Amino acid sequence: MKQTKKLDDEDTMRPEYRFDYSKAVRGKSAARLEREGGAVVVLLQPEVAEVFPDSASVNEALSSLIEIFKKAGAAEARRKKRPADVGMMAVEK
Repeated sequence: MKQTKKLDDEDTMRPEYRFDYSKAVRGKSAARLEREGGAVVVLLQPEVAEVFPDSASVNEALSSLIEIFKKAGAAEARRKKRPADVGMMAVEK
């Protein structure tokens, strides 16, 4: 039969991880996020945050990148549809 370790009665959680749930506010940022169209929160690396100081600049850069991907994807799709021998026609002698 397996024996399990008994946990001590003492609290082993570090103080920085303790959270007083009695002071928590449910939906604290919900109204702001709803105004922003259901925004998604992401963490930027410090060097990225220096270049993009606000959400508008991040959104503009990412939108531009999406357009580039779409154009590159459309070009890639056209290349895949084209037969390999188009443009390299054999010349009969």
